[in-house]
Amino acid sequence: MPTHPDIETFMTLGPVLPVMVIPSLDQALPLADALLKGGIRALEITLRTDCALDAIKLIARERPDAVVGAGTVLTPRDAEKAAKAGARFLISPGLTKTLANQDAAPLLPGVATSSEVMKAMEWGFTHLKFFPAVPAGGVPYLKGIGGPLPQVKFCPTGGIDAGNAAQFLALDNVLCVGGSWVAPAKAMQEGNWDEIARLAAEAVATFGKKTADAVI
Repeated sequence: MPTHPDIETFMTLGPVLPVMVIPSLDQALPLADALLKGGIRALEITLRTDCALDAIKLIARERPDAVVGAGTVLTPRDAEKAAKAGARFLISPGLTKTLANQDAAPLLPGVATSSEVMKAMEWGFTHLKFFPAVPAGGVPYLKGIGGPLPQVKFCPTGGIDAGNAAQFLALDNVLCVGGSWVAPAKAMQEGNWDEIARLAAEAVATFGKKTADAVI
């Protein structure tokens, strides 16, 4: 069964991993440019729109400073298509045995309970997405699970914003947080790329002390 030791490299590129839903391909490069301008390099493009794979391919080709990953990966076929498009890491909302066995790219699988964490560990994963973070128990849950399972590191996602990100990042078992607040849909619809760059820069400046520079 594949292991994914490289996933920590992607998780420590910055404090915030933006969850990007790109409805139109013409938004892909301006969005990537705005996030890069704000200091965010790792970009999760969710496979929720028809142009998602094309957006991954375009950003991966045209913006080499960006480290592009695919989110909402549900099957090994999703993983293969995303990796072929240029995704360097994969993120899933949950974990199945077939997905655990994919080897197209490093995978950050989602979990919501201690039993799911233990199952993921059996399948070789020590870096996980805690999802949906706030509804599933938030900071108290992650703090509690860190006692019996200190070897597991998390990227909590779901319900996280500028108001609560610091609480999650203060935990020893959290390496980064996932969130869409740095690329809000309204700003994307309006083409307000300066606002997205500002939000990204603010997030990096506010929450970036914990993360280390990584070269990949």
